[in-house]
Amino acid sequence: MRRRSFLGLAVTGALTPAVARAAPGDRWVGTWVSMPQLTEPGNMPPPPFTDGEQVLAGATVRQTVRVTVGGRKLRLRFSNAFGGAVLPLTSVTVALPVDGKAGASATKPGTTRRVTFNGRSFVDVRVGAPAVSDPLDFAVAPGTNLTVTAYLAHGQASSRITSHPGSRTTSHLLAGDHTESVEMPGATPVDHWYFLSGVEVLRPRTSGVVVIGDSLSDGRGSTTNGNDRWPDQLVDRLHDVPVLNQAAGGNRVLDDGLGPNVLARLDRDLLAQGGVRWLILFEGVNDIGTAATTAQQTVAEDLIAAYQQIVDRAHAHDIAVYGATLTPFGGHGYDDPEGMRESARQTVNRWIRTSRRFDAVLDFDAAVRDPAVPRRLLPAADVGDHLHLNPAGYRMLAHAVPLRLLH
Repeated sequence: MRRRSFLGLAVTGALTPAVARAAPGDRWVGTWVSMPQLTEPGNMPPPPFTDGEQVLAGATVRQTVRVTVGGRKLRLRFSNAFGGAVLPLTSVTVALPVDGKAGASATKPGTTRRVTFNGRSFVDVRVGAPAVSDPLDFAVAPGTNLTVTAYLAHGQASSRITSHPGSRTTSHLLAGDHTESVEMPGATPVDHWYFLSGVEVLRPRTSGVVVIGDSLSDGRGSTTNGNDRWPDQLVDRLHDVPVLNQAAGGNRVLDDGLGPNVLARLDRDLLAQGGVRWLILFEGVNDIGTAATTAQQTVAEDLIAAYQQIVDRAHAHDIAVYGATLTPFGGHGYDDPEGMRESARQTVNRWIRTSRRFDAVLDFDAAVRDPAVPRRLLPAADVGDHLHLNPAGYRMLAHAVPLRLLH
């Protein structure tokens, strides 16, 4: 081994070729993320892929994700944040899906590349930890769907595993090692992402935006394999700006729900992301909707205090914060006859609009409310449950973001 000296310190070994070849000013930039969550029983891999405390033993999971910006090299992130045991990934590959389609079970022939971790084909992701792969020469263009295939020879020895249940994208499970297979005949489809939490690309310095939200940003009501959540449709309007969607259905700002509360997850999901310049904060409906009607004044006050905490913590890292008003839920189960929750929503929205604490306000409420009945969604935007939006409604949110704020 060669020994190099940096700042008077002796260092054994050599720089990796990927680091040595990096152009000045290049950096690793997130181009896709999914918020890690503890997997609920109903979202676990179905039998036989879950067998007691053994999950995906001797099985392959193939997943597709859509990158937001391109690059000439990439690397993957896997998460064992909520795992109850070490996550042993035996082998991992990346490829392009057949016909470039999201949710495809087959890959485009000739595109499969093997992923390594510190030069090895396998990695043991420790409990509570992430793992980052080695850089891989694999150029991707903006908006490209990417296939990631992982094989777990021994599986994860715990029923506590990390996933993102609200993928709105089909993954495929099959017994055996199919990391280099083009086809996966007989695979079991599941609409969840497991273990995979991020894709990064090497590119010139780029500023990105993180979306912190709940099911309205996670895409409840959007098209499976359609990539038409509002952050996806914002990507389609932008040019060369990474959009990292750190939203999860059922998530709350103040208290844990599906996934940790926003105040607890902000360091991981925002501040630890490289190259982020902006935060879009669009969350609070679940805090209002799950609290007792008699507690709504307190909830509104606590949400406002939490928003100020989030702004202060983001500003300390030179991240601008854009606050989005909370959209209507009149007619949904969150609505109450006395209008106490609607009153809390209006209190919070009034503060978002007038407090001048945010660097900008995105008036999502105004974009999708029914002018005739402002406590309700526009019928054309409503997926049918009077809370979540359809793809047309999500398009309205995407177009309510002034592009000048993200340049």
